[in-house]
Amino acid sequence: MKNLFSKLVNTKKWSIIIASFIVLLFSAGFVTYETSKKSVTLSLDGKERVIKTHAETVQEVLEEADISLQSKDYLLPSKDTRVTDNLKVVWKSAKQVQLSTINEEKAIWTTALTVEEFLKEQNIEINEFDQVKPRPSTVLQKGMNVVFNKAFPLTLNDGGVVKEVWSTSTTVADFLKQQGITLTQLDRVEPGLENTVSEHGIVNVIRVEKVTDVVEEPLSFAVVTQKDDNLDKGSEKMLTPGQEGLVSREYEVTKENGQEVSRVVMNEKVLKEKVDQVVAVGAKEITEVASRGAESGREIYVTATAYTASCSGCSGTTATGVNLHANPNAKVIAVDPSVIPLGSKVYVEGYGYAIAADTGGAIKGNKIDVFIASKQDAYQWGRKTVKIKVLD
Repeated sequence: MKNLFSKLVNTKKWSIIIASFIVLLFSAGFVTYETSKKSVTLSLDGKERVIKTHAETVQEVLEEADISLQSKDYLLPSKDTRVTDNLKVVWKSAKQVQLSTINEEKAIWTTALTVEEFLKEQNIEINEFDQVKPRPSTVLQKGMNVVFNKAFPLTLNDGGVVKEVWSTSTTVADFLKQQGITLTQLDRVEPGLENTVSEHGIVNVIRVEKVTDVVEEPLSFAVVTQKDDNLDKGSEKMLTPGQEGLVSREYEVTKENGQEVSRVVMNEKVLKEKVDQVVAVGAKEITEVASRGAESGREIYVTATAYTASCSGCSGTTATGVNLHANPNAKVIAVDPSVIPLGSKVYVEGYGYAIAADTGGAIKGNKIDVFIASKQDAYQWGRKTVKIKVLD
């Protein structure tokens, strides 16, 4: 019994020794296996991780990472490269995306990670005014539609305010929307909204407004003539002085860019009635002759008007030095010296004897201007044809 027990103890002891040896061999093998692995840094679509591997080639490394290599994928180094310790493998999966520009649309295979990288890959430079959708920082996805519209300069004239702007628009309507410009019902645009905008073009926004303007304006009187058989032919006599009236008019005023371009009368109201001027026109044939006692001389017919010492532009002193203010009863006429010499004594029909003592800028040829002290009397003299006799 004692021998049996001793034998069992020895058997158990050997079993433990053998098991421990096996564990030791396994641990040594595992350590040897693990320490013999090579360290590889994988960059997969921009994400890095470090692995330990016994793979012999880059392709085996990718297969271990469960990556199926496609022909258009980016891989560095090549798939047949032998794996060495601390090797870095960069892999970018290829994806097909749509590139849309103003001129074309095309499908492109790319390994770019972002929209910005993709456009750079296509040799497209982006400036701050270009239109890019989605945003340049967006991660590129398979089947994504990338829109790129190159901005170009043009001139915008908005109601007279001119500025240089950048645009990616194709039509005038789209351009105005991009610039945040709204139009009223009356505004107009040149060229039209449906027209295409082009580089260095000009878009004019004409701001149109209609306003109401109420003004008071004079109402002109008419000159009415009446025949008078008691007046010599060619002479005139004022019967009723004309007086201007007053009218209130309401205008619709159209302005473009603040400048008036038209006004239309919408309503009017007479505030003061006008009084027409009535003038009697002589119709009697001239049969008078100089009085029997008058001196003989040269007779001519002239057009006669009247003036006062205080008329516009008058100094009150005649060309020969007669002071009309001091001599209001003087009988003086203004003449054309080439027809009636200055200093001549004349007889004027309807005026009497006078001296040709003055001249006037409007007195040319067979015209005279008779001096009358009273403005009212001068006004009533009017314009008439009279016969005069130059006595000396």
